[in-house]
Amino acid sequence: MDHRRQGDPGTAAFQVERYPFFLINRLASRYNATIEPRLRAIGLDIPNWRVLMILGEHAPRGVRDIAEAAVIPLSTMTRIVQRMAAADLVTLTPSADDARVTMVALTATGESKLAEARHATSPIYQQVITGLSARDFDRLLTLLDRVYRNLEG
Repeated sequence: MDHRRQGDPGTAAFQVERYPFFLINRLASRYNATIEPRLRAIGLDIPNWRVLMILGEHAPRGVRDIAEAAVIPLSTMTRIVQRMAAADLVTLTPSADDARVTMVALTATGESKLAEARHATSPIYQQVITGLSARDFDRLLTLLDRVYRNLEG
């Protein structure tokens, strides 16, 4: 049976359990609910964690770039990084190339919190991938990326 038809909300055969976005949202919500208490215990929330994880890969980055990576509206991201700057997790500086662009970089405190956050969330990640082979995991990433790219204009 082709379950894509049951995942199409425009058909009479629609079943919410076959709708990928329901499943993805349910997964993300459960994951966030699981890591949130661990993050709160070290003084972070989900938005701060997301920014730290993004900056941990590459910094400094512009606020717009972080917002796009996190799929958060620019105005919301601007408020998040301003709060993070007030908490000494990041620095905000104008770009040398374009003063209209605010660059965000980790402070020493931010780097320390990032290390704590990685340590706090790693056991959950290990739990999540239990039973997935390397091949399954790679396929999962490929499929999620393909669906994401299909949503681009």
